[in-house]
Amino acid sequence: MKAPRSVGDRLALGGLVAVCVAVVVFLMAPALVLVPLSFNAESGFVFTEGMLRLDPAAFSLRWYQEVFDEDDWMHAFGNSILIGLAATAMATVLGTLAALGLANPAMPARTALTTLAISPLVTPIIISATGMSFFFAEIGLLRTHLGIILAHTALCTPLVVVTITATLTGFDYNLNRAAESLGAGPLATFFLVQLPQISRGIVSGALFAFVASLDEVIVVTFIGGLEHRTIPRRMWSGIREHLSPEILAVATMLVVFALVVVATVEWLRYRAERS
Repeated sequence: MKAPRSVGDRLALGGLVAVCVAVVVFLMAPALVLVPLSFNAESGFVFTEGMLRLDPAAFSLRWYQEVFDEDDWMHAFGNSILIGLAATAMATVLGTLAALGLANPAMPARTALTTLAISPLVTPIIISATGMSFFFAEIGLLRTHLGIILAHTALCTPLVVVTITATLTGFDYNLNRAAESLGAGPLATFFLVQLPQISRGIVSGALFAFVASLDEVIVVTFIGGLEHRTIPRRMWSGIREHLSPEILAVATMLVVFALVVVATVEWLRYRAERS
């Protein structure tokens, strides 16, 4: 039976919870304030008197309707989904293979290779975008969907590597040796032994990769053309050229999608801990 907590312990726990809540509010407030503004019935970026009074007539779905009725937004959505899915698929395969090698204790120069593999995460994105634009121009991939997909793959693969490597931290490599002693080859060992153990990490890494691709704007600006505009690129153009509450509606949808991804990752982590 646990001893009852003292008053000091309860105060310390309450203070810690309060600090955590304050940090979450501080991080989320700039994004969440966009949500009610996206339902503004008027074409403005401020809370109207009707909204402050919670008058139903002051709220509307008109901006969401205009987003789905506008060809430019639908084209941007299509580009983002196409590029995101393709880059996620390639990054997941490459990141999984890299993580399997880097997490193996027998891998020589493992620390140096891991640092090299995750270097795109710490390299300023403007430098990566500039280098990719010059390189892709030389090989004919500038202003192409394939060029953007390859660029996003290079940027998203480290996220998959980090996620799966963390999953493999507690993996028991004796299971591989046991499978090999029973006659299983490398492929059978991977699919029957390792893959079930790291499947949640692979899914989490793929989700992070897709969100990173969906959110990327600088590389698309350097490499893509007008016909390759993604959602963030279209939002950036809208802010500079024609400021409209449609941008708030799209931003709200992106925030909701990001929250769904985070919730999914946490659910997978919870399932992994329970199992």
